[in-house]
Amino acid sequence: MRGARGWLRTTHAAFAVVAATSLLLSACAKDLSTPQTTPSVMVSSVVPTSAASSSGSSSSAVATSTPSTSPTPTATQGSQQRTASLVFSGDLLWHNTLWMSAADDHRRTGKGKEFDFDPMFAAIKPVISGADLAVCHEEVPFAKPGGPYTGYPTFKAPPAIAEWIPTMGWDACTLTSNHALDAGITGLERTNRLLRDNGVTPIGTRLSADEVNKPVMLTTENGIKVSIIGSTYGLNGLVPPQGKEYAVQMIEVPELLRQAKLARQAGADLVLVQMHAGDEYAHKPNAQQVETAKALTASPDVDAVIGQHVHVVQPITKVNGKWVVYGMGNMVAQHKTDVPRGYEGITVRLNVKEKAGAGFEVAGVDYIPTYVTHYSPGNPVRLLPVVDSLSKGVGPTERLTVAREKTRAAVLLLGDTPGLVER
Repeated sequence: MRGARGWLRTTHAAFAVVAATSLLLSACAKDLSTPQTTPSVMVSSVVPTSAASSSGSSSSAVATSTPSTSPTPTATQGSQQRTASLVFSGDLLWHNTLWMSAADDHRRTGKGKEFDFDPMFAAIKPVISGADLAVCHEEVPFAKPGGPYTGYPTFKAPPAIAEWIPTMGWDACTLTSNHALDAGITGLERTNRLLRDNGVTPIGTRLSADEVNKPVMLTTENGIKVSIIGSTYGLNGLVPPQGKEYAVQMIEVPELLRQAKLARQAGADLVLVQMHAGDEYAHKPNAQQVETAKALTASPDVDAVIGQHVHVVQPITKVNGKWVVYGMGNMVAQHKTDVPRGYEGITVRLNVKEKAGAGFEVAGVDYIPTYVTHYSPGNPVRLLPVVDSLSKGVGPTERLTVAREKTRAAVLLLGDTPGLVER
């Protein structure tokens, strides 16, 4: 067991022609499991046998409750109704002062070889580790060992982060962002491999063309299969080298729908699409976000859409009866202080349940407002869950109160939605 969580089996799954073949592949997948840095995760790959070609605010009040950091109760295997909690967060946007802060904490605690990221994230860790499945958004690539490390505008973050990510409880990370090629194709591939080597499933970038037709499948302890498809609007004008166009998944609706269908055929109970898009610092989703969400949620093969990119919080709503989280802002970043909304974000919990007839649905969504403090020498960065911190009297009360109000207004910009709860 990893803390309060059960183990997760992570697999790039595929579908077989007949049921007998599927059973055989399933048995083989168990035999293919390999030791991981995080013992609770097993990784295997099965090649598919076939594939197709190729700013205002709402006056609505939002429900609130005592901050919830414990996992959603999960029925045991074989129960009539299974449930799961799926947690997603905003950008891990590694500005240089973030790793400077972690270096300060390392010198104070003596933990880690060069950086100690635990104090920065300690207050939110129970939410991450308490989920049945937790997915981070690693916005930027990792540098080679020893660096150089670089921040804005072309990022290369310390590779020590890849080792730390699973210790937080993250099982997978989406890598599809406009910064995916900041360190070139070598940096993209290094980032992908570093996560895999540390038992974390990379989503949205690929090491080979074969992976285009291998849905990423993550299976919870009680057997719920979740496939996540990553995508980005662009790469800041960069392009993968010739012959490696497969390396990053772009927002191409027909292709995303094809991949969603593949995932469903491979046995996914839920298919989620990550959409890295929008106008930076705008709370209102742009035309691409809206039209993409409409097209994806109109498909029976897509169950929800999860967004990042704009560095501020955007609305949570339903489109075609399915949940769409347009933008979660930053989890951690250090923008200029005249961009106050860049220090705010949300971590989102999708509450999944088995339907009475057949299949699964996202029955409700919790959002946890967060605020990240500004670094200065002697004042290391801290990521604070806003509601919980206010209730405990931790952190700057006035600033946290503003963060809660602004975040609520952004989340409800398109109106309140039953089943949406602030935590």
